[in-house]
Amino acid sequence: MHLAGEVEAAQYTQGWPQMVGAEVLDLCAAPDGNRDRQLLIGADVTVFEDRDGWSFVQAADGYVGYVPTGDLVPVLSPTHFVSTIATHAYVAEDFKSREQHSLPFGARVTVLDERRKFYETNLGFVPKSHLRELARPFSDPATVAQLHFGVPYLWGGNSSRGIDCSGLITAALTACGLPCPGDSDMQSAQLGESVDDNYRRGDLVFWRGHVGMMVDEETLIHANAHHMATVYEPIARAILRIEAQGDGPVLAHKRL
Repeated sequence: MHLAGEVEAAQYTQGWPQMVGAEVLDLCAAPDGNRDRQLLIGADVTVFEDRDGWSFVQAADGYVGYVPTGDLVPVLSPTHFVSTIATHAYVAEDFKSREQHSLPFGARVTVLDERRKFYETNLGFVPKSHLRELARPFSDPATVAQLHFGVPYLWGGNSSRGIDCSGLITAALTACGLPCPGDSDMQSAQLGESVDDNYRRGDLVFWRGHVGMMVDEETLIHANAHHMATVYEPIARAILRIEAQGDGPVLAHKRL
């Protein structure tokens, strides 16, 4: 069936669609195992197995892993995504009402009704200025990356609560309607064209196991464990520091 030849299993099934119902959901290597990546509320997945409270799923970017079955819900048709670093969904059309959800950048919701300052969504009332139509993505990945300045580093993180280097690139490209694999090595192999001229805004710079995005010809933004945050760093300094710490030279300079 769908994953035959890609994932080793005793048998294969076509799978069935579900949607992530948790605000931020770890995609684990094994039931109750370590986090590989994360999925955001409203993300579509295909479920291939549901056993002992854990579902084996495939995300839209092709990543597979295990999630708690209770964190999956029936599929809706999301219409908007959170376009600010974070927002809240309230129980009423009033910012003083109780919040039901804390939603990270990129979370997807279904708008049911439009009010004066809020959208009524499947998760509650969300400020209109914090949502963007899925059909109207961002146009500049570097702008999205810069929204994440200061977000703490989290290995395997894919949200504005915590993010790693490849998660930052995934967030930036996905919000612009561009497909993006989940790992930096796959991003290096699949994204953009190799260039050898001066850096430009939006260029990707790859090291062994690491990636960042240029915001201008001299400045890199990247989520990294050295700073434990998403930071700006002069590209010349980053090249010297990363090589000095034992992670080698730049392996690729790609332009989208």
